Amino acid sequence: MLKINLKKIAEALIPSFYEAGKESIRLSGKNLKITIKKDNTPVTNGDLLVDEILQETISNLTPNIQIVSEENVNEIKKFDNNNFWLIDPIDGTREYIKNKNEYTLNAALILNKKPVLGVIYAPKLKRLFYSFGKNNAYEINKNIKVKLNCKKLSKNNEILALSNSPAPSDIILNIHKKNNVTKFIKCSSSLKFCLIASGEFDIYAATARAKEWDIAAGHAIAEHAGAILTTFNGRKITYGKKKFSNPSMILKRSNNLLK
Repeated sequence: MLKINLKKIAEALIPSFYEAGKESIRLSGKNLKITIKKDNTPVTNGDLLVDEILQETISNLTPNIQIVSEENVNEIKKFDNNNFWLIDPIDGTREYIKNKNEYTLNAALILNKKPVLGVIYAPKLKRLFYSFGKNNAYEINKNIKVKLNCKKLSKNNEILALSNSPAPSDIILNIHKKNNVTKFIKCSSSLKFCLIASGEFDIYAATARAKEWDIAAGHAIAEHAGAILTTFNGRKITYGKKKFSNPSMILKRSNNLLK
């Protein structure tokens, strides 16, 4: 594994996330320009500017580590799938286009195929989350830094789930039932991982979907706060896979969701 100061790098990234978040808000609404990519998904001038800001800072901090972004992945020819950065400049682009507040800015450092550092910022909610190792996950909200430890914040008789959809599939509903979920709420970005790291929600399950850059930063933050992320079969999730595809996943705040 590369010898680098993860704490120093994570904290050095924070000002760029604030800057990029401010720019994403400035370009939202009437200033937003939307184009459709070859995979039939939208990209905006906000996505591209955020990507530029984050890539520039990351390149200066770790010039010898390759950057893989949702916006440059098709240009990559040589790739070290052990050590690299994953950037999703705006996760929840469709929510961003609708001028809603759940979208997030994301960056994760992958070393030896595992996420060792993550930064996620929800600009409109003014919530920034970051982590750089076990028991080192934090949220900055209104200039106050709080350590994240997955401590349950809801009532002990409630088990709250997050879902990608307002109408989850039977597979997901069965997982909810198995885990005694009492209520689920739709959330459209990587904010899901942060809300479990903070203890506000208990569980998130998803069938194979999206790409590695959608989950890597959230994986780091939630796991470093104490949460557990596996596939449906209980296997650990690694990165640098073919086409950067995600497997199924279950994220739990704890093995005991009632406490």
